[in-house]
This record gives sequence, C-alpha cells and structure tokens, in this order.
Amino acid sequence: MSEKQVPIIAFNQVDLSFGDTHVLNNIDLEIETGKFYTLLGPSGSGKSTILKLISGQLTADSGDILFEGKRVNNVPAEKRKVNTVFQNYALFPNMNVFDNVAFGPTLKGMNKTEIKNKVKSMLDLVKLGDFSERDIDELSGGQQQRVAIARALANDPEVLLLDEPLSALDYKLRKSMQYELREIQQRLGITFVFVTHDQEEALAMSDWIFVMNDGVIQQNGSPEDIYDEPINHFVADFIGESNIVDGIMKQDYVVHFVGKDFENVDAGMRTNERVEVVLRPEDLDLTTIENGKLIVTIEDQSFRGDYYEITAIDDDGNEWQVQATNSATMGARVGLTFDPEDIHIMRFNESEDDFDARLESYEDDDES
Repeated sequence: MSEKQVPIIAFNQVDLSFGDTHVLNNIDLEIETGKFYTLLGPSGSGKSTILKLISGQLTADSGDILFEGKRVNNVPAEKRKVNTVFQNYALFPNMNVFDNVAFGPTLKGMNKTEIKNKVKSMLDLVKLGDFSERDIDELSGGQQQRVAIARALANDPEVLLLDEPLSALDYKLRKSMQYELREIQQRLGITFVFVTHDQEEALAMSDWIFVMNDGVIQQNGSPEDIYDEPINHFVADFIGESNIVDGIMKQDYVVHFVGKDFENVDAGMRTNERVEVVLRPEDLDLTTIENGKLIVTIEDQSFRGDYYEITAIDDDGNEWQVQATNSATMGARVGLTFDPEDIHIMRFNESEDDFDARLESYEDDDES
C-alpha cells in the first residue's frame, strides 16, 4: 500500500483574532497538490484571511500552518512558494504588459533570453501573445486580469492564490474566465486556491470546496457532495436554492414532514429525532393532484430562460420553490412529486465533525 501524500498546505487548529473580533476559529484543512480548491462564503466569513495566512501576509495567533509538511508560521512571504492574484489585479500602470509579466523573473536574476521565453510562454498561456507591448490602461478588465495571472505564474509558484479575481468582470466575461482559469490550472497541474462568494462559480470550477461562515469551515467536499448533501441549514441555504422544512426522522429511511411519511435514503439518526428536510427546486416536478406527494397552489412564477421559477404554497402555509420547464397557471391547484433520493435530511445545527462521527458510527453498526 502506498503512503498517503503529504498535503502541500495544511492548517492545524489555526486561530486568529483582530482585536476583540475572532476571525478564524480552530481551522483544520488539507490542500493537495494539483487540484483546484475554493474557499466559499459570505463577506466576513474568513476566506480571504486564510489566503493571507497561506501567503504570509498575516500570522496566526495559534495553531500550525504547514507547507509540504514543514511549519511555515514564521517564514516571510517572499520565501513562500506561492503567488497571489488580487481582486484589483495590482498591475504596474507605468509598465507595459511585457514588463509587468517580466517583473518577477527579473528580480530572480534570469538572463534576458530566459525572461523573454518565460514571458512569451505565460502570455501565450493566457491568450495574450500579441499584447506584450500594450500599455496596461489600453487593456480591458478581462485582459488586465489575464496579465495579472501571467505575472503570478511567471514566478513558477507551487500554489496560486486567487482572491476574488473575477468579481469586477461582467457576467459573460466572468463565465468565460471561469473556464479559462480551470483550463490553465489543469494544463499546469499546480494547486489553485480560489476565494469567492459566488456559489455558482465555486460549483463550476472546483475539485474541492470549503464552505465558510463566521470563521468556521461549515463543510468541505466535492461540489457534488456540497450541493447534494448539505450538512446544516447554512450550507443548504447558501449553496443554491433550497426548500427547507422541519421534520421528524421516524426511523432509518423514513422521514415525516408536512403531515406525511416519506421514504428517503438517509440513516443513522435517533428514532423520532427532529430534523430539517431539504428539497431542491429542480428536484420537484409538477403533476396532477392525484399523482402528487404534496398538494400546492401556484402563487407566482417568472421565466428564467431555460426554466420557469415557480412559487407554490401548500395547505399548511409552507412555501415551495419549483424549477419547471413548463409554465403553470396562476392560482391552480397541482401536485408536486419527487423521488426518495431527492430528500436530504439534516440535523439541527450539525457541525462537520458531528456529521462525520454520525456517519462513521452508522457504518460501524451496519457492518456489525
């Protein structure tokens, strides 16, 4: 059996406060080589602070930050094998594109031929091969961002940190740059750590996501895991649209909500434990009253291009969001249907450690 690969970056019980404000609370995380990671959360959740701790711009109050297994808490920023692309790009306005990208290699003492080859390689990578002599103020926002990426990559970092670099771009350009960044990361095979508050962006680009709130990692996993199996109310509500109602876990694979029992695929909770039930809008289908698992009244709808966003109310006053390919009739009584695997069960205020412990305990009981 091969030994487990040492993470390129690891945080062990990292704490940080600014005065009386606790910014990070016992952060544990591991980042492997060659993957695209995203720190996702609302403003003030601590995601950019983690980036600054990785780069050496901040120092933790307690805990260890490891790079390839070695503690780097006190290693200065310039000696770390990372580079950062900032939200405002931080380009040198008095230098043209070539000189901006050449800045790092020049400081390293590369000769002119090496610098020329390095700059050409990086500009070709970001599709700006013909822009080397342009002034920075002649470039669009998207082009400036590409220059910032090329300049960071010209230093041959082992980890590239990206602090909300797409936030200033318009929607269409932002979508395009998401694919380009992902392609660059896969071509180079180095580690990217990306910060955003945009859930769609995180789901589209990442191999692995850390969802943060109030200085705590609420959940981490693949985009599919985060979306399909949120572990608490915050994650379910923050990642995409969700219908969340109170329920009771009658027994393994049977949950009670809105006055009925429903089969589901969750287990490992206490009998008759109070839970929260999540149903995604895209998992709900409109049907006849006779075939409906829930009976609702159509309250509102809006056309979103490739689907209709429908609001419906059941007889208990619960509001349901539905994404349907066909329009509905306002005020109509209709049925909603869904499959057992579309029902996601969450314990109240469950942490990631609690979730892992419950899952491990259930698997052990199942094996015995």
